[in-house]
Amino acid sequence: MYLFTANNIFKRYANHTALEDVSISVSNNTVFGLLGPNGAGKTSLIRIMNQITGPDSGELFFDGEKLNPKHVSQIGYLPEERGLYKKMEVGEHALYLAQLKGMKRPEAMKKLKIWFEKFEMTGWWKKKVEELSKGMQQKVQFIVTVLHEPRFLILDEPFSGFDPINANSIKNELLRLKSNGTTILLSTHNMSSVEELCDEIALLNRSKKILEGKVSEIRKAYSTNTFEVEFKGNILGFTNAMGAGAQLLEQEQMGEICKVKIKLSGGNTPNDLLHSVMNVSQIRGLREMIPSMNDIFIAKVNE
Repeated sequence: MYLFTANNIFKRYANHTALEDVSISVSNNTVFGLLGPNGAGKTSLIRIMNQITGPDSGELFFDGEKLNPKHVSQIGYLPEERGLYKKMEVGEHALYLAQLKGMKRPEAMKKLKIWFEKFEMTGWWKKKVEELSKGMQQKVQFIVTVLHEPRFLILDEPFSGFDPINANSIKNELLRLKSNGTTILLSTHNMSSVEELCDEIALLNRSKKILEGKVSEIRKAYSTNTFEVEFKGNILGFTNAMGAGAQLLEQEQMGEICKVKIKLSGGNTPNDLLHSVMNVSQIRGLREMIPSMNDIFIAKVNE
């Protein structure tokens, strides 16, 4: 069942086409990655999903209903452009933003205290926003985005400006939210985060969707039947024994231990390779070299 779908979305600004016949479907209780280079149309689609702007044509649905203003309360949105009132106290500002989302002050206060303790920010409650570092300000905005426990969370470059420790804290919170039933759409250029967090992705380029699917299936589909083999023995003897169905791509020798990268062809399998070389070497390890999402991103966009 899909929580959110966008069907055949077109959006044009003056002489620029931002989105051309883009459709995506976000499954319930998943982390969905919206990927693409700068200018691909990601932010335009996110703004339409949040009803900040409207499409020129196409339809959007939330939980089976046509998207309408009442759904705003069920969506949390963290934009890439951060914005807090610098002269306000941090705690009061967070309370103000929580109340804008329809929360009662006592409820917001209770939940904010829990989040501020979790992120070790209790000492900043009375500080002015302008006294906070960029990372601390982003923590405040993240907290306010998730405070009302939205069913659908849309995050545009949520890790920008965070050090590795704080970025990891945010990732852990996203996984916890997902385990509690939140569906998350994540727009990011950080491909390692995509592999860590995302179940499915859609890749946009030049206003069009050029790839969509489950991360695991996409990575497998783009695999090149390339393997890394670590063994004890002689590289020349190993390569001579491989046979015509294996091509040596790289080799490295560290004392008695050798490591090679091999591409199989002609229907040959890893078992065939092992059978051919086991008499001339002592195999210590074999693993398939599945391409990363970063490799796939670059290859697909460059097409």
